[in-house]
Amino acid sequence: MDSMIRNVYCVGRNYRLHAAELGNDIPQEPMIFMKPSHAIVPLDKSVIALPKDQGAVHYEGEMVFHINRDYEAGITVDELVDVMALGIDFTLRDVQQVIKEKGHPWTAAKGFKSSAPLTSFIPFPGIEGLVSQDFTVIMNKVEVQRGNASDMIFSVQQIVDYIGLHYGLGKGDIIFTGTPAGVGSVSSGDEFELLWGDNQLGSCVIA
Repeated sequence: MDSMIRNVYCVGRNYRLHAAELGNDIPQEPMIFMKPSHAIVPLDKSVIALPKDQGAVHYEGEMVFHINRDYEAGITVDELVDVMALGIDFTLRDVQQVIKEKGHPWTAAKGFKSSAPLTSFIPFPGIEGLVSQDFTVIMNKVEVQRGNASDMIFSVQQIVDYIGLHYGLGKGDIIFTGTPAGVGSVSSGDEFELLWGDNQLGSCVIA
């Protein structure tokens, strides 16, 4: 999996209910941040060690898209994306609150090791197929998040156009596209399953 991945782009506040649950304003344009490639680990029944001395760690389940060719103006998502996965954007929420107040970059809260676990990739169903399926996050056998591409503030096309124009987008890049409402704290021993429709794509246990 690592050999497929180059840059890791992430979109913040891309679902209205999630922005509301954290008391954040709705952005006027995509909020893009990045994670190091070292943040990527497989969600394959793995045990994932997260920081335990930096305050609350929150899970944020997301759809993730793999870019298979270099971006050029006018290209469509269906032409750009070959496969997709589900992922968790783990966030040090207390750290994030402090650095937001100071106006500092989000890297300390978002970019730590193992902060971006990914399921196995599946073929991209196309934009029309994408909205026909929900993704869900199951925590300790209870559904905690459910999302659909139709609920995004910024569509996948708007996201790839924005990133391609402002930062560049090429083969091997991946994009975490934002999380729906239902984020919460993680504790040692918690078990996560990520489902696309009825199909479990990956799972992990928190150490």
